[in-house]
Amino acid sequence: MIDELDGRVIALFAAEPRIGVLEASRRLGVARGTVQARLDRLVRDGVIRGFGPEIDPAALGYGVTAFVTLQIRQPGGHDPVAERLAGVPEVIEAHTITGGGDMLCRVVARSNQDLQRVIDMIVGVRGVERASSVISLATQVPQRTLPLVAAAARAKRPTARGHERL
Repeated sequence: MIDELDGRVIALFAAEPRIGVLEASRRLGVARGTVQARLDRLVRDGVIRGFGPEIDPAALGYGVTAFVTLQIRQPGGHDPVAERLAGVPEVIEAHTITGGGDMLCRVVARSNQDLQRVIDMIVGVRGVERASSVISLATQVPQRTLPLVAAAARAKRPTARGHERL
């Protein structure tokens, strides 16, 4: 679990990934060692997975986003298919799912015509039986995690009696 200070550290580094630990400690009003220890623990525990740049596929020329539901041949399993899909650069996410399909992929393409090429590559992956796709027209809520950070930090706040609120 994380506490309120962890939440503030995460929010600051998410907003300004290039900020230094010293500047972060100044802004947060805590010691440099405290910020470093919090970062180290959050990374070790897998809460923070990286500090790299966030890439916009559209800025790279991939303006079309689609979601492709795959039917997988069950005897081969999901893992070999996922490994092969990882070799397709335009597949930017793949999830095993419940429901009508077996796997859901988020893919990008340069155009609708290019999307056909990407889908053909995906269908050509050994283990994929069939694909169904939908094109995203607009992103209404972008991928985000900071609301979860805030909720997790609030959930662990002590109550007036000194007990943790869960």
